Amino acid sequence: MKAAVIVFPGSNCDDDCRWALEHVCGVLTEMVWFRNRVPDDVDLIVLPGGFSYGDYLRAGALARFAPAMESVREAAEKGRLVLGICNGFQILVEAQLLPGVLLRNTCLQFLCKDVFLKTVRSDTPFTHGVPDVVRMPIAHGMGNYYIDADGLKALQDNGQIVFQYCDHAGRVTAEANPNGSLDNIAGIVNRAGNVLGMMPHPERAAEDALGCHDGRYLLESAIRHLTRA
Repeated sequence: MKAAVIVFPGSNCDDDCRWALEHVCGVLTEMVWFRNRVPDDVDLIVLPGGFSYGDYLRAGALARFAPAMESVREAAEKGRLVLGICNGFQILVEAQLLPGVLLRNTCLQFLCKDVFLKTVRSDTPFTHGVPDVVRMPIAHGMGNYYIDADGLKALQDNGQIVFQYCDHAGRVTAEANPNGSLDNIAGIVNRAGNVLGMMPHPERAAEDALGCHDGRYLLESAIRHLTRA
């Protein structure tokens, strides 16, 4: 299999994603400049964290128009796996590949710390090997996920909520919510389950040298899904 990491002006986690995929998980990974199309032989596309286009207007608002995003959309429609991490999540919602919007953190501060996540669904291509509770870092100023009441009900009814912020014991509480996200939402998938957007960074928690390897569970789940398909 083969993965691709999209590089936007302002991306700062692209090399982290490449390292986690290629050197930790052993997957051939190509860096794709935002002006280029994603190659047809790519099985997994990653939109990395960072500050694409300097977060002008709002995070992800300009990146959604990048030429590469047309091929990302086409790949998603064909069922290929797409993972948006942090700014990548913001780009996916701006491009309407995922529903909702990401607002400023309720504390109005940039947050950079480890959080605990409850794995709400363990039957997606990204989560079938992820434990019930994992720890990953966040690093964002606009991670406050919001959707209207009808949209939230649709997410719940369709099983699209994949990760929620929780405490170390898996309890989903207001105290465990770092940014004010509705229903403690930390990650969601599209209805087909092949597009995942999440604010925490699995690539920053992919090996013991980083202090935690919980993010590797997610990356390896996607890889196993693709190699078994």
